Amino acid sequence: MRSQAVLYAFNNVGHETPGRKFPGFRKPTQTRTYVLSPREAVHLKVLPGDLLSFDGFAGAGDLQIVAFSEAGDEALAVLGLSASSELDIQSFDSAEFCGWVAAQGGGERLSFGAHLPKASVEPMVLKAEKTADIWLVRPASTNDLISGAAGGVLSVSHAPAAPVGRPLPLPLGDVREEFTVQRGTGVAYELREGEIVQIIDIEGQQCSDFMAFRSDGLHGGQEWMIDSTATRSMVRRSYPEPGLFDKFYDREMRPMLNVVQDTCGRHDTFGLACTSRGYEERGFPGHVNCSDNMSNALARYGVGRRSAWPAINFFWNTWVDPHHHTIQTEESHSRPGDYVAMKAMADMVCVSTACPDDIDPINGWNPTDIHVRIYRPDQPIRRAVAYREKEDAPMTISQNSAFHERLTCLTQQFTPARNLWAPVSFPSHGTLGEYWACREAVTVQDMSGLRKYDIIGPDAAKLMQLATTRNVEKLAVWRAYYTLMCDDSGTVIDDGTLLRLGPELFRWCCGSEESARTLEALARDRELHVRIQDNRDALPNLALQGPKSRDLLQKIVFTQPHVPSLDQMKWFGLTVARLNDREGAPFLLSRTGYTGELGYEIFCAKSDAIEIWDAVMAAGEEFGITPMGTAALEIIRIEAGLAARNAEFAPGIDAYEAGLGFAVDLKKEDFTGKDALERNAREPRRVLKGLLIDSDDVPSHGAPVYAGERQVGVVTSATRSPTLEHAIAMARIAVEHAETGTELEIGQLDGRMKRLGAAVSDIPFIDPQRKRARA
Repeated sequence: MRSQAVLYAFNNVGHETPGRKFPGFRKPTQTRTYVLSPREAVHLKVLPGDLLSFDGFAGAGDLQIVAFSEAGDEALAVLGLSASSELDIQSFDSAEFCGWVAAQGGGERLSFGAHLPKASVEPMVLKAEKTADIWLVRPASTNDLISGAAGGVLSVSHAPAAPVGRPLPLPLGDVREEFTVQRGTGVAYELREGEIVQIIDIEGQQCSDFMAFRSDGLHGGQEWMIDSTATRSMVRRSYPEPGLFDKFYDREMRPMLNVVQDTCGRHDTFGLACTSRGYEERGFPGHVNCSDNMSNALARYGVGRRSAWPAINFFWNTWVDPHHHTIQTEESHSRPGDYVAMKAMADMVCVSTACPDDIDPINGWNPTDIHVRIYRPDQPIRRAVAYREKEDAPMTISQNSAFHERLTCLTQQFTPARNLWAPVSFPSHGTLGEYWACREAVTVQDMSGLRKYDIIGPDAAKLMQLATTRNVEKLAVWRAYYTLMCDDSGTVIDDGTLLRLGPELFRWCCGSEESARTLEALARDRELHVRIQDNRDALPNLALQGPKSRDLLQKIVFTQPHVPSLDQMKWFGLTVARLNDREGAPFLLSRTGYTGELGYEIFCAKSDAIEIWDAVMAAGEEFGITPMGTAALEIIRIEAGLAARNAEFAPGIDAYEAGLGFAVDLKKEDFTGKDALERNAREPRRVLKGLLIDSDDVPSHGAPVYAGERQVGVVTSATRSPTLEHAIAMARIAVEHAETGTELEIGQLDGRMKRLGAAVSDIPFIDPQRKRARA
């Protein structure tokens, strides 16, 4: 920042003009929005004058409201309501609610008065007259959830009557200390071992330089601080993130800080904190800079002054150009309220700045403040990254799946799968052990990160016929299709499994929320009588895959006579089942999967997840059941020739180029993208083929494929096949070079300095007639 008077200013956050928009950066607000899935509950603390706003209710019983005064008494009158029913503890996942009641001195009390709002298409707004604890419950039976009759999500907004200060994220736990680092300044502070520091970008697009020193080193005259080079070497990436590789190290490779949560995910560990010389050489002598601010703040701890400080540059958006190897930068990805939370692994001294750079885009041209919170040790703050369904959607942070209680005993190797953590592998078996278990016995995998939408109503079949590429008129009840959604150009938006639970009831299981936006837009445009329900995380699911999967299920599956039995389920069949007998936990069972093996998928309520996991593991013990992670699944799905998002299908790639033409029915009267796909089918330019590589070298995604000196294709996915005992790849290849048996080369080391010989093949690589899945 400079001392000149500012005559006119601007801010990227909330900026929208025809020439430049920032849809991912909404203006900060203190109104918080919560989304309740069936069987979920949310706890809110309201103060006098606070407003609660609810979307219109599709039907009576969609919501129950419970309120408690500060003294612990029932207090619906605080919201101007009265009890019209009794809260049904069995109608939602009530463990958190019951735990809260017990912590407030309620003991084992199970009877609570609740208000049931009447069905209405109009929003409902409630105003709090006094301070109270509000619980909002989205009731549903497990049977209704499984069968699609539970309804969709409800949206609730909580607006404070008198906003206090700036909008900040809610505290993560018990705060020991918090302070604001004013723009263009730096603050040094102490962290004790086990404490967690949270560095918050208040207004968005604001960088914060950070450094930490071991206190025992400073006491001995040694400056043992974070070493960026050591850290990058240890975590094998530009900076650590929550998960397996989550620590900052000093130069002796000793861990210093554990990254617990990160909602931005774009930082820098290559550059220095900004310096006086840097500004001088750009024509701004005397400009405030982070290096001087850090030296000034650290002086009282005996840290030597430096004219240029190495730093962890939180929220500074940099990357290395892959062709010219230059470090690039632009506006920060950090939104208002984004933060990084780190746990101290020793006593240390830290320094945080609010960068003053106002002459380039790294702070959005507009330096603002940074807020710091320090939490006491032993806070139950789970590891998490941010997840947004779309660039302008509200942020959620990673949740543990309903099976996590069992998974975390078996592995600590997790990776984000949309808004949930998914296991990568299990050390007791290893990726190869999991692979062979799926090929020869049976595996169980948590697939809860899949998106599930229910499409209900008299026009449900019409909507799915328009939206997907296969003929829904041929899809019988208790059957499923693998199908696609495409845009007008034939580009694949999403793929998934469409299950028909009734004549006017479908469930769409897919990989992306873009499917829901597509369905909503199409239904609105055609004015269809249909309801689209988002199940969010209400239906966790397991994949049981492998030749012994049916044998396992025969021990635990009970079905009523009016639905298909396990033995009657053919490939892509489905049924509603119960665990062991007619009183057991209900679940939806489909004969589907992502492995090419005989396999099934179980969809259940959260409250039944652990019981079903335990039953599956107990029944599978005699068959050698093995938990499987995403690493083994990736090998198997490539061998099976199954497409993945951002690999085989991606923006600009139509269904045929993605190798998914088998899922397109051009005989249908109409569907989105049909005209483009008909044209492309007549004159294809590229096709998806397999490559049998003459070595164990595995090329990366995007590696070029050559015929002589000319590039004729690109690798979409590759792995080493344990069954074939060499590397394989799927590649998008020009039709002139795609004949089976054609000899090609895959380029490495800039595409030309190393070549891998490969022969074009059909896909799948294994079991091309899908006999295993059909068994």
